[in-house]
Amino acid sequence: MELQRSEDQGLPERKGQKRKLEEEIQENREISLPTGDARRALLAEVTAQVTVLESAFTWRESDRSAAKRATHVLAELAKNEEVVNVIVEGGAVPALVKHLQAPPCEDGDRSPKPFEHEVEKGSAFALGLLAVKPEHQQLIVDSGALSHLVNLLRRHKDSSISRAVISVIRRAADALTNLAHENSSIKTRVRMEGGIPPLVELLEFTDTKVQRAAAGALRTLAFKNDENKNQIVECNALPTLILMLRSEDAAIHYEAVGVIGNLVHSSPNIKKEVLAVGALQPVIGLLNSCCSESQREAALLLGQFAATDSDCKVHIVQRGAVRPLIEMLHSPDVQLKEMSTFALGRLAQDTHNQAGIAHSGGLVPLLKLLDSKNGSLQHNAAFALYGLADNEDNVSDFIRVGGVQRLQDGEFIVQATKDCVAKTLKRLEEKIHGRVLNHLLYLMRVAEKPVQRRVALALAYLCSPDDQRTIFIDNNGLELLLGLLGSTSTKQQLDGAVALYKLSNKAMTLSPMDAAPPSPTPQVYLGEQYVNNATLSDVTFLVEGRRFYAHRICLLASSDAFRAMFDGGYREKDARDIEIPNIKWEVFELMMRFIYTGSVDVTLDIAQDLLRAADQYLLEGLKRLCEYTIAQDISLENVSSMYELSEAFHAISLRHTCILFILEHFDKLSARPGHLHLIQRIVPEIRNYFAKALTKPNPHKLRL
Repeated sequence: MELQRSEDQGLPERKGQKRKLEEEIQENREISLPTGDARRALLAEVTAQVTVLESAFTWRESDRSAAKRATHVLAELAKNEEVVNVIVEGGAVPALVKHLQAPPCEDGDRSPKPFEHEVEKGSAFALGLLAVKPEHQQLIVDSGALSHLVNLLRRHKDSSISRAVISVIRRAADALTNLAHENSSIKTRVRMEGGIPPLVELLEFTDTKVQRAAAGALRTLAFKNDENKNQIVECNALPTLILMLRSEDAAIHYEAVGVIGNLVHSSPNIKKEVLAVGALQPVIGLLNSCCSESQREAALLLGQFAATDSDCKVHIVQRGAVRPLIEMLHSPDVQLKEMSTFALGRLAQDTHNQAGIAHSGGLVPLLKLLDSKNGSLQHNAAFALYGLADNEDNVSDFIRVGGVQRLQDGEFIVQATKDCVAKTLKRLEEKIHGRVLNHLLYLMRVAEKPVQRRVALALAYLCSPDDQRTIFIDNNGLELLLGLLGSTSTKQQLDGAVALYKLSNKAMTLSPMDAAPPSPTPQVYLGEQYVNNATLSDVTFLVEGRRFYAHRICLLASSDAFRAMFDGGYREKDARDIEIPNIKWEVFELMMRFIYTGSVDVTLDIAQDLLRAADQYLLEGLKRLCEYTIAQDISLENVSSMYELSEAFHAISLRHTCILFILEHFDKLSARPGHLHLIQRIVPEIRNYFAKALTKPNPHKLRL
């Protein structure tokens, strides 16, 4: 049985990153939306700076100084997202885009330029901040920013590598990242403007901040854009990205693994190429990084690699990925746990890996994650457990640590998880035979008591009916379940009751009240027309002062009680009129109707009185009919009195139905006063019931 999943079904979402520009933005600054006079003052300030930019597009030192100051002011204002709209409204975008390029200069002018690269850097920085809001991205692009930003990426080729050059390149890459963030058309425009080749080249730049900025831009451009992915690979980015994975700088390897992850997403060919150039081992190495973001990305990437083919799954495990992935399951970081369960889930779909993951300690933390309130994390854990359950070497451990109970008791958020858990339980059930069953029986004999009980509970759900006698009678499993009913723990009592009820449902012979019993074998049925008919009557009963005409031959054949009455030494033997005390007329009439016809409709209002009469006159067929009718009325309120009724009149079928009702509704009954006394009272009868039922021959098996 396979759980059908397409390659990227269930894949945790990986996106391009916005450049947060943390070093420039104070984390705890107050954000307030300007209103009234404050807004007018802000708009006036923006307009003033825009006027400066529009009039200062020259190489004169005063103009350059003024333009630099204006871009700086606008950038400082733009750090507050709440005022970005006002900045755009004030016309800042065209003015800033204009200053992404240097002012014109005379041919052959080689003189030093004032504030060279500084104004362009300020403009790129301010535009990147404005692009954080998606609604402004297209305006910035339509104003011609892309070609200028791409040109800024190439400045290192035309100049000495100064601090100013480094800064302007980094700001340009950050601005491209924010402009293209979750905007498919702008991602394509960046490629068409020639932005990808210089970004790939900048991965090898000497300054690490530039490397990070270039990788961040490529990460965004590669996300869900196949043409961009292909061009990044064609520009030979992969070897450099893989070298970056080995960097000691966490920021570098985090961006690099993010780029590679977006490149391989839904792209099998690129995935093969990435593996072919040696990405696997450095990605596995990142699982031990001190940077949790890199760990998350690496785990996600390994999960994507594991979907390629079975050999890759095995290689990932052989190269040491399992233990760090399992360690991540204990992390307080929910996303880290989600990515590691995703990777382990993919790895666990390979036969060779399943026992290794369980042996390395993956089983218990994965089971614990079934309790997660995060639907994706819960589902990934369930899928991983589904894989581990496929290996029969894991089944005993699965049961020993209480895995079956966790699967059964879990509250699962999405239907896909519920389906996955159901298939896992089915997969475990299919393996309860042969050496697996023998090992479980061994545990049930020699393990510590909690383990013995877990095994008995699991087998009540999972075992074949053919093995029930071996497990629960020959190997003491029934006593373990009954012991749970006597526990002081309400949870253990409930577990025992639910397991016993499940066990009863699995056995073919344990449904005493599923249908009305058949009539007993016909003996002497005179028929409806002779009921209370004086014709040929040879005995008369006096019931509530009224005569009821009967026929000895019919009564002698009906029960031992009437045979003793007429053939024994009782005074009624030769009496013509026999008085019947303590039975109502309508009850007696129904009883006689059953004797004459072999059947009768028993209504609830008379069923208990009729049961008493049937028991008194040893009419087992009529008792069964009465028990069946009474059983339909069992409820939480009356089950205790119904059980007492069954004891008083030796109504075995009714007693068994009460037992099954108590087991089925144990959780509700446990909240009622007196339930413990009731349970203690019925335990011996539960033992007898299951002992007889589980030792009966299986009629289906005998026919075979």
